[in-house]
Amino acid sequence: MRRVSTADRRYDGHRMSQPIVVPSIHAASFRLPPQLEGLRRLAYNFWWSWHPRAQALFSRIDAHTWTTFRNPIPILTAPVAWDALLDDPVFMAECEDVLAEFERYMADGHESWFRRHHDGQLQHPVAYFCAEYGLYESLAIYAGGLGILAGDHMKAASDLALPLMGVGLMYRNGYFRQQIDADGHQEHAYPQYDPSHLPVSRVLGRDGEPLNVSVPLVGRDVTATVWTVQVGRVPVLLLDTDTPLNSEADRPISHILYVRGREMRLHQELILGVGGVRALRALGIYPAAWHVNEGHSAFLLAERTRELVEDGAELEAALRDVSRNSVFTIHTPVAAGNERFDADLIRRVAGPLFDGDGRPGTGGVPVERLLELGRGVDNDFGQFDMTAFCLRLSNGANAVSQLHGQTANDTWREIAPRPILAVTNGVHPPSWTGRAIRNLLERRMGANLDNLDAATAAGRWWERLDQVPDRELWEAHRRQRRELAIFARRRLRRQFARHGEAPATLEAINGALDPDILTIGFARRFATYKRAAMLFADAERLSRMLWRADRPIQIVFAGKAHPGDRPGQAVIQEIFERSRSANLRGRIYILEDYDIRVGWYLVQGVDVWLNNPRRPLEASGTSGMKAAMNGAINLSVLDGWWDEGWTGDNGWAIGGRDSNPDEGAQDWADAQDLYRTLETEVIPLYYERDEHGIPAGWVDLMRKSMASSLWRFSTTRMLEEYVERLYLPAAGVAAPAVSTAPTPAGEP
Repeated sequence: MRRVSTADRRYDGHRMSQPIVVPSIHAASFRLPPQLEGLRRLAYNFWWSWHPRAQALFSRIDAHTWTTFRNPIPILTAPVAWDALLDDPVFMAECEDVLAEFERYMADGHESWFRRHHDGQLQHPVAYFCAEYGLYESLAIYAGGLGILAGDHMKAASDLALPLMGVGLMYRNGYFRQQIDADGHQEHAYPQYDPSHLPVSRVLGRDGEPLNVSVPLVGRDVTATVWTVQVGRVPVLLLDTDTPLNSEADRPISHILYVRGREMRLHQELILGVGGVRALRALGIYPAAWHVNEGHSAFLLAERTRELVEDGAELEAALRDVSRNSVFTIHTPVAAGNERFDADLIRRVAGPLFDGDGRPGTGGVPVERLLELGRGVDNDFGQFDMTAFCLRLSNGANAVSQLHGQTANDTWREIAPRPILAVTNGVHPPSWTGRAIRNLLERRMGANLDNLDAATAAGRWWERLDQVPDRELWEAHRRQRRELAIFARRRLRRQFARHGEAPATLEAINGALDPDILTIGFARRFATYKRAAMLFADAERLSRMLWRADRPIQIVFAGKAHPGDRPGQAVIQEIFERSRSANLRGRIYILEDYDIRVGWYLVQGVDVWLNNPRRPLEASGTSGMKAAMNGAINLSVLDGWWDEGWTGDNGWAIGGRDSNPDEGAQDWADAQDLYRTLETEVIPLYYERDEHGIPAGWVDLMRKSMASSLWRFSTTRMLEEYVERLYLPAAGVAAPAVSTAPTPAGEP
């Protein structure tokens, strides 16, 4: 029988029939005309981030400020000519329509997938812990794929009206902003973010005062203030140590995402895990299931164990009880890529918080027992492996693609108490589908990207894309390519002006990324295993393809390397130098400061999405899914999601499924296959035009790319699997007799 804490028994356990509301006060103060007061609630809800009409509404109020900040708060806090807007019938009608749509969305959760299939089965919400969240470019508390996935997870949970809350950290300096200097070196800058200029609110405790939580660390208590970000129906709590209640030495703990110093990183992860649990408790929230998304928040499991021991549980019973309703997602295929800390560092920094003799009522958890639970596959007693710790204390664990599931089970079989499931990642279609393609799908197919689940019952419209005329699909794609070209030219001009390039060079950028030339995109974190420079294995052969008069190609790169990753930074430098070389210049480009906005234009505007990691080191990858939904064609190694996403007729595979242990030989073989595929398949198909100048064969491939991704690699499908395969079992709810989530490929 499950042991609950005294606080658990006090909680009233109401049915989750309404959106979760966290009492809060907005960070900024401003006045609005009474007729437009609804804009305040809209501005503080990231629902606007995936609804173009809402963004256009804020842009109409102040286009310059919107373009500069991509954030409604600076618009509403600045002087606005409200009288003119109030007298504008077109603006007022649009405002009323957008606000009405927003209010309907917030109120209509009872029509969602979760309510239709699982109403009343979760008496308490799911708590989702993650180190980063990529919701929109103006809230820069994300670094890359993990954060973007977490942001899409929140949005899809809102769309499905799944009772879920996020927990993370409020990074005042975020992740670094990247500049590439004239020699190709990556430079790092950390801006200072002011919460009063962001769509975040201060959480209020049950006493009506701003909520603070305390985490005892070595020789002192560290205080974290608690912010909330509302994502549709889903709140995300963010902990922040930058408060006058802390010493000057402790205030920076939550400043920088993925800070390099190991001891500071450990402090961050203690604040995230321990402080996150305490914030939920302070609000009277006792989750039905706890989702640990990657190992950074592992200490929430230790804190929950400490609570139960303090409340009278035996240590081993408490550990079993914690594992009963905890689930864990692993994102890294190899053990060496997972978060680890020196055991002595854990003893010194975390020991005072947890350590005790483990007797009921003492509140102590022997730190040596924690270290034992965190011993990795190499059985190194000197290391605490966060992934191993989470696997041992989880009811269920999942990898993020079918291939990754195989790799994860091979790696962690001796540690995981049960087989690791495979729940392939997805992306949030409304957030990533370009407006031209989205408008076309809505007009021609009656598509509703906000509610893909409803479409499954109505006829799976993405399977009928042959009803969209070639010309209309091609023109929608060309519109998005022009948008990419205009955006990229502006970025490149600023970049080269800073390098001191001549006016003639800056003028020539007006012709960069010609929308009539086959455009290949490559954008992701520049880790060496992703082999970003593989295209340059034979520079002369590549040059001939780039500059062929009748069938040219161009390639655009973007991506960051972690400040501590010198080999990754060397890859950036190599690509930059290649892009400025005599035989490649004008056909190879690298855009600096890769973020959501850069990624948004790239996945929507390129013709081909290139990905060539060393198999099987890519756990999943999601950028190729986003590109596919926009009609781009994937050209990728059969790794991560593409291993299951490639159907043979929706894109191209580089190499095969066998790997050569000689990495140099494998790299060379893959490069040759990449060149061959480009020369004999990709380029000829793109430039084969009908009598109307349309590449009909290419457009047909675009349809297949879209049809094979819009549902199968959406967060809608992904969340339905999480609910039925992980969340409900962890909450003690029996799996449905007939699952509404699709059976993953390769599973019975």
